[in-house]
Amino acid sequence: MSRAVLSIGSNLGDRLAHLRAAVTLLGGSARQVSGVYETPPWGDPDQPAYLNAVVIAQDPAATAHDWLERARACETAEGRERDPARRFGPRTLDVDVITVWDADGRPVFRDDPELTLPHPRAHLRAFVLRPWLDLRPDGALPGHGPLAALLAAPGLAADVAAMTSRPDLSLESMG
Repeated sequence: MSRAVLSIGSNLGDRLAHLRAAVTLLGGSARQVSGVYETPPWGDPDQPAYLNAVVIAQDPAATAHDWLERARACETAEGRERDPARRFGPRTLDVDVITVWDADGRPVFRDDPELTLPHPRAHLRAFVLRPWLDLRPDGALPGHGPLAALLAAPGLAADVAAMTSRPDLSLESMG
C-alpha cells in the first residue's frame, strides 16, 4: 500500500472551496485530512494569506509519480496557472507531494527535476509540519526527523506563531 503526505493550500478565490475540491478529487485515497490553518504567504510576502491543510492518502498501486500526477490534476481542475516569473506566487490551489512510502512501508527517496522526495523544503514549512503533526503526533519526515522536533526548531518559531487554526472551516466531510 503506497502512502503519501500531500500538502494543500490556496490563497486565491474561494480558498476553502479549492481545498475541498482537492480532497474530493483525491477520492477514496484521501484517508486522513487535517484541520485548516490560515497562514501568511511563504517565499513571496506580497500576496493574500493562505488556507493550508495536509492529506494523508493511500493507494495500493500508486507510485511516487502517480501521486505527482494526481497533485497536478487537482491543481489543473481548480484553474492553477503557473507564472514562471513568480515562483512562490499566489495560486488557486497548490498540492505538493511531501513524502511517499512504498508498499513495504519504506520511504521513497527521489531527486530528479520533476520530483524530489521528501519535498526539499518541507522541513522549513510550518504550514506543512503543523497540520501533519495534528494527524500523526509521532510522525517523522524521512531524512529530517520527528515532526515535533522540526516544528520546535528556533527558525520556525515565528512561522508557527503566525499560523491560525481555523476550526470553523472543515474538510473532513468532503472526501
